[in-house]
Amino acid sequence: MQLASYIDHTILKPTTLINEVDLLCEEAKTWGFAAVCVPPHFVKRAKEKLTRSSVKVATVIGFPFGYSAVESKIAEVVLAMVDGADELDMVAHISAIKNNDWQYIANELNHILPLIRKQNKVLKVIIESGVLTKDEIIRCCDLYGAAGIDYLKTSTGYAAVGARTEDVALMRLHLPTGVKIKASGGIRDAAFAQELIAAGAERLGCSAGVAIVSEQATVSNHSSSY
Repeated sequence: MQLASYIDHTILKPTTLINEVDLLCEEAKTWGFAAVCVPPHFVKRAKEKLTRSSVKVATVIGFPFGYSAVESKIAEVVLAMVDGADELDMVAHISAIKNNDWQYIANELNHILPLIRKQNKVLKVIIESGVLTKDEIIRCCDLYGAAGIDYLKTSTGYAAVGARTEDVALMRLHLPTGVKIKASGGIRDAAFAQELIAAGAERLGCSAGVAIVSEQATVSNHSSSY
C-alpha cells in the first residue's frame, strides 16, 4: 500500500504563507499525493503551481465551524471553482446536526451539490465526527449517502477529537459503496494512516503527509534489507 496516493497534502492554518503553499505543491508533485488542500485564498496559486500535474487542488468551504449561511457557502463554492478548485471540502452545519435540524442540512446540500455537479467537481462533506454521537453519524451517512456526495469526511482538525478508526468503520458500514470516506484530523504516522485505510478510508487529510510517506519508505527500505 503506497500511502501517498491516499493523501490530501494539507495546510489550512490561518497564518499560511505563500512560500508554504509553493512548498506544499512541490512536495505533492515529488511524492505523488492525491491532492493539496489549501485555504480558498491560495487556490489560484496552487492551481498554477500544479499545472501539468496529476495532483488535484482542494479547498475548504464554511471552514472550520460550518455555521456560515447557505448563501455564504454558495459564494465560496462558486469562487473556489472559478479559481480552479477540483475538490470542495465543505463543513456541514454542525450546530444544525446537533439540534436535529435535518431539514436545514438537506436544504444546504440541495443548494450546493447541484452547483458542484454542474462543474464536474468533487464534494467532500465534513461532519466533525469526533463531536457527534453514533446515531448522529449514522443519520449523516443516511442523508449524505442518499444524496450521492463523493466523500464523507470525518474532521476539520479543529475539534478536540479528530479521525478515529471506529468512526470510519461506522461510516463505511452505513454509507453506500459509491460514497467514499476521507479521514482527517490528527493523522501523524504511517501506522495510524494504514489503520484508517483498513477501516474504510480512501482519502487522508494530513498536514504531516511528507513525514508519513517518509516513514513508510524508511520502514520499507529497512524491511527489504533483510
